[in-house]
Formats: sequence, C-alpha cells, structure tokens
Amino acid sequence: MSTGTLLVSVVIPAFNASATIDETLRSVRSQSHRELEIIVVDDGSTDNTVAVVQRHLAQDSRITIVEQHNAGVAAARNAGWQAARADFVAFIDADDLWTPRKIEQQLQTLLDGGNRTGLVYSWYDWIDADSCVSARSDPVFHAGEVLDYLCQGNFIGNGSSALVRREALIAARGFESGLRASGAEGCEDLLFYCRVAETYQFAVVPEYQIGYRYLPNNMSSNMTRMFRSWMLVADEIMTRHPGRSALLEQGFRNYARWLLRRALTGGRLWYFASIIGLLCRRNPLLALRILIHDVPRDIVSEMRWKWRHRRRRVVRRPVSSFAIGDPNQSP
Repeated sequence: MSTGTLLVSVVIPAFNASATIDETLRSVRSQSHRELEIIVVDDGSTDNTVAVVQRHLAQDSRITIVEQHNAGVAAARNAGWQAARADFVAFIDADDLWTPRKIEQQLQTLLDGGNRTGLVYSWYDWIDADSCVSARSDPVFHAGEVLDYLCQGNFIGNGSSALVRREALIAARGFESGLRASGAEGCEDLLFYCRVAETYQFAVVPEYQIGYRYLPNNMSSNMTRMFRSWMLVADEIMTRHPGRSALLEQGFRNYARWLLRRALTGGRLWYFASIIGLLCRRNPLLALRILIHDVPRDIVSEMRWKWRHRRRRVVRRPVSSFAIGDPNQSP
C-alpha cells in the first residue's frame, strides 16, 4: 500500500526549548514523508520558544502552534494529538532528532502490520548538547504482544520514537497527566506504551532513527522522581494484571539497578541514597539484595561498557545522519 498521500500528525511538546527546537523542527520538516501536520504545543514557555517556531511557521504552512499554561509534558502531548487531524500520530520531544525516513518507514511498517498493530517504534542514539552521537541503544526486536516485555522495562526508551494509530491513543486514554500531580513525572511514556499494549500489537523498524538528547537538566536526570514515577506505573499495571506480578517485580529491580548505576558512576551520591531509601520502604529484602549482589556487578559492567564505547568513538555515526539540513529541499 502506498503511504505517500496519508497524513501524519507530528506532536512536539515544548517548554523553554528555544535552544533546541529549531533543530528539532528542521529534522521534522525534512522528513521524506511530506504529508505532515506539525503541531507544536507550547507548554507555557517563558523564553523565545514561540518566536523560534513562528519563524518556521512563516516558511512552512504545515506547522501550527497550540499554546497552553504550563501543565507538563503529558498534558501537552494530549493537547497536541487531540487537536490533530490525522489517523496516525507521531511524537517527538523539542530537543530530539529524527533520521530523514523515520516517518516513511514507520508508517509503512504500521500499515503492513494490519489494524491490530497500534504502535511502531525504532531504535535510538543518545546525542549530546552539540547533537553528536555519544552512545547507541541496544537493538531490540520485541513485536506483536509486548506487554510482558514492557513490565520488565521500557525497551522503547524514549518519547520520540513511536508512531501510533489514533484508535490506540483513544483506547489508552492518551498520556497520564496525573503523574505530574503526584510529584512523579517521568514515566508517562512507559505507562502509555503499557496501556496501548493491553489492546494492540507493536511493530519495530530495526534501524537507528531517533536522536535522543540527554542533558543534565532533562526530566530523566531527576532519578528520585523517575523512580517514584516507575513505581506508580507498576502499581497501576498490577491492579489490572496481577498475574504479571513477577514480571513487574523484575522490572522494578531492573530499573532500580539502572538508576543506581547511573547515580554512582555519575558521582550523584544523593540520588543513590534517595533511591535506596525508596527501595527500603517498598521492599527491604530486595533493597538488600540489590546492594549486596547487583550494585558491585553493575558498576564493573558500566565501567566496561564505557571503556568499549570510548574505543568506538572514532566510528560512531555522525550527526549528519539526522535530518537537520535545509527543510525546504526535498530529502
């Protein structure tokens, strides 16, 4: 089936993103799939985010701006997809990038999967403040019924990867803005993916198509809040799927280990202590097991991983792989 004439809505939540949204918009506007509706949701920015978007709007009629009082990323994404006209919606954060054929290939994969396929994802690279690739995610091939895998961890990895059917968004009730109200913002992506997976199958484009920017002030840098967020997500899934308790427990352990490893290797000892405190209150025995058994092995593993990637830096993929050229030229 030809996909070139199908409209895809792209939702970009943005809060004080003036330093990065120009590059993000160039990446989106340069997609090989041209039938796009690009919706930027300004979430109460106090910088020049809207002015940057307006410069792009003057050049590209596919762009619209939705402005709202600051309500968080989940509410901004919801405002965007609810205003969208297309049956297919893609999300990208205002500091991330896509490769030129990301939408084209994902849309074809989604259609090839049939109506039971509600979401397609791709692999991602970590990029730094200069949009240089610093590391690469492990390849993941989970497809079809994936809820069991999501209970064990967010294998999609970020909020800029997914292309979703509108019906799947409706079935999942969009993104959960209540996490922010609970002081546990951060795992909205994972909860959304789990809700979609309860009803729909997933598909994957096995290529590195997302540049996921990790910066010190990213939401994911607040490890304590991220851990609280993950616990709330696990609790919600547990209420509907008590038979998956062992998988959710494994996911809880996996996520705790990952955060503790990041905290230690990054010298952020306050976060390490805070996460251990949350662990002890929830499951003291598991906290002891992680401290004695997992943390020493994970530190060694992390050091080996960093050493391997330092050796590979000379062959890492350059930023030019992402679509940040002249968006007015056909890719």
